[in-house]
Amino acid sequence: MTSELNPVAEFLRETLPFDSLAEADIVALSKSALVSYHKHKEPFLVDEHLGLRIVRSGAVDLRDEEGALLDRLGEGESFNLTGLNAEDKVVSAHAIEDTLIYAIPQSVYTDLRREHRHLDRYFSMQRSRRLRRAARYEAVPHRMSASITTIMSRDVLTVAPSSSIREVASAMSHRRVSSAVIGGELGLLGIVTDRDLRVRCLAKGLSADNPISDIMTPNPNTLDQNASLFDATLMMTQSGVHHVPVVDAGKLVGMITTSDLMLAKQDDPVYLVTHIGRQHSIESIQAMLGDLPNLMAAWSRSGMRAQHVSRLLTAVSDAVVIRLLQLAERDYGAAPVKYCWVGFGSQGRGEQLLGADQDNGMILERDVSGAEAEWFKRVATFVCDGLALCGYRYCPGGIMATTDEWRVSLDQWQSTVRKWTRTPTADAVMRVTIFFDLRAIYGDATLVDALQATMLDQARTNTIFIAALAANALDASPPLGVFRRFIVEHDGEHKESLDMKKRGILPITDIARLHALAHGIVAVNTDERLLALAKEGILQIKDARNLTDALHTLQQVRVEHQCARVAAGEKVDNYINPRALGTLGKEQLRDAFTIIKEAQSAVKLRYRSGLD
Repeated sequence: MTSELNPVAEFLRETLPFDSLAEADIVALSKSALVSYHKHKEPFLVDEHLGLRIVRSGAVDLRDEEGALLDRLGEGESFNLTGLNAEDKVVSAHAIEDTLIYAIPQSVYTDLRREHRHLDRYFSMQRSRRLRRAARYEAVPHRMSASITTIMSRDVLTVAPSSSIREVASAMSHRRVSSAVIGGELGLLGIVTDRDLRVRCLAKGLSADNPISDIMTPNPNTLDQNASLFDATLMMTQSGVHHVPVVDAGKLVGMITTSDLMLAKQDDPVYLVTHIGRQHSIESIQAMLGDLPNLMAAWSRSGMRAQHVSRLLTAVSDAVVIRLLQLAERDYGAAPVKYCWVGFGSQGRGEQLLGADQDNGMILERDVSGAEAEWFKRVATFVCDGLALCGYRYCPGGIMATTDEWRVSLDQWQSTVRKWTRTPTADAVMRVTIFFDLRAIYGDATLVDALQATMLDQARTNTIFIAALAANALDASPPLGVFRRFIVEHDGEHKESLDMKKRGILPITDIARLHALAHGIVAVNTDERLLALAKEGILQIKDARNLTDALHTLQQVRVEHQCARVAAGEKVDNYINPRALGTLGKEQLRDAFTIIKEAQSAVKLRYRSGLD
């Protein structure tokens, strides 16, 4: 082992967490460092005199006593075998390629942690980080990825539509089931549950001799037998049903219920969403959401992918909105005219994460004034204030139903959309990037359908408007410079970091939205837009898949970063220091940003050619 002062100091200045040290500390640390070279497959020996080993180049695997992979370390990452083997644990380290190591003596490493609290905190967090990464390496599937056939009931009670309510109730009691499927020559016709017997028959004084078809739910939602538990969870949370027939090529093969999905398990999103809908005050909803960040972290740790996490977090926010509107209608009475509460932006796309602000509005069936207008204003205030108390920040730009401009009739909304597309000013384009990602959350969904139809009709026939949207999609370039080097913030609170949302996620959503609007694609979720664009031949399959992969990679990094912030008790944000990702993580990030650059080049060629 020999000392190489200048190269070591230069490396430490650019490596987490040492880059935060004063120059004198870096020089002193580099003087103590020992340099060693290790061949491929060479093991690292536990040495109580060697504290921290920093990977200068190459790669190192950490494994437990059973050989399971705990972590894979690349350039700039570090490990301390003595610390890892404390408490009688057996952790081994091997070079998986020729590797150069800078080793800091144990005494120097101990002093360093004692004198610099932020370094001590950084190294303490490495254990939880390794646990998260080990779960990913072992690729243990999340239980939500399992097939619904693993828990569904195959003993489904099927009755004829002419059967009497009394006969069906008796059969359900005898079979000890809570539902019955109504079938006939045309296949699955409907479904009846215990609740239907109470609400649609007994409560209304209907004769038990009436045919069961009088109280059935016709054409019920179904799930294909290849669907996952996640698919079932999402359907049940969004549609509010508790029984879903399972089919194979249209033929009934089973039934899945919320009980099957372990409703009583409190970290299950079905439980959370269902019980939000049973709360009777804003305060009780607020209390239920208090542990939401930890729930998100638990879902992520157990293997749930980022795109599923965001869909479930959106389902939770939908449930909060719906319950707040129900409470408002309880307190203020029924709405004077039909309306729809609309979610825009990330909620509209079903892509919310923690820290999302509010983007919402109300579409009214017709113009209102006087007492009618006051009802909608009071309800909007109640809901938006309730959302803020539950952790959903007020929109800084005022894109909320409390703003008079965003609480108007369908005719007024359509007029505004036509104005935006006819005169695509910078402000209008900014509005479009939010408002054109819309979804009905509560109320008359046909109002949203009509507004979206206007949006698509106006967009795809207006080349000037599409060109303006294309310019906006090209505005936020991914943070890659020459030689694929990351372009990070140089000062301020987020120094040395990347804004993953602004520079990574939003460019992809902008590109997908642009193509969708230009070609009349109804889908709003980014994954679904890209799938539809490939299916319609608007994008080549490989290009759509590349953008989808890039989106999922960036979202995964973003989710894991937010989970780490939650674990550390810090406020969640979207700023990632790429040095914290390791060699593999940084390469994946570079690949994702490169895909975005290529997609933006294609956008410029397709929609901006000759206009610049």
